[in-house]
Amino acid sequence: MSNSNLIRIVIADEFPVIRQGLKAIIERKLDITDMIVVGEASNGHEAIELFSQLLPDILLIDLRIPKVSGATVVKSIRAQFNNANILVWTTYDNQEDIYYGIKAGAKGYLLKNAESHDIIKAIRTVANAKIYIPGANEAKLKRTINNLELSVRELEVLSLIANGKSNQQISAVLFITEGTVKFHVNKILSKLEVKDRSQAALLAWKRGMINV
Repeated sequence: MSNSNLIRIVIADEFPVIRQGLKAIIERKLDITDMIVVGEASNGHEAIELFSQLLPDILLIDLRIPKVSGATVVKSIRAQFNNANILVWTTYDNQEDIYYGIKAGAKGYLLKNAESHDIIKAIRTVANAKIYIPGANEAKLKRTINNLELSVRELEVLSLIANGKSNQQISAVLFITEGTVKFHVNKILSKLEVKDRSQAALLAWKRGMINV
């Protein structure tokens, strides 16, 4: 098979040993003949630059990559290249992190303890612009999405909270009762799993959910 017909992959991970291990799985197994690693990045900045330069068929990126978070890299690349195929990769089975990677525009995810055949299957699936979510985790991820997804009204309330508005002030701005504001605040705290308004505002700002 010529290089022009291969699935071209960029691997983005902080640790060389992990990048080398993935490259070995992808390129050296005797039954893998349809893919090749064309670039490696050790941080988020490099991942964005390499993707722009090489335009690979797929980017495989660690969610916890340094300098620029994996979710931010995904969002940045998808903003420039709407059809980019990105597979996120993480050590931790943290459904919240995975949710934000998927929401940013990734088309699938893998845990770093995945078997070789699952890695290859995921790459082929996402390279064909299809969604890949490991079957055992699909239901759990859907529950996380349902719990974390804020409504338009909840995002409006959260934005006003982050701007220092009281319940009374939010009520006046949105033309709703204070009781309704309190209801929305309680839902926000529950979904974000935080104890108070300050924590909710800080968490939302870190995740890019609101603009302050």
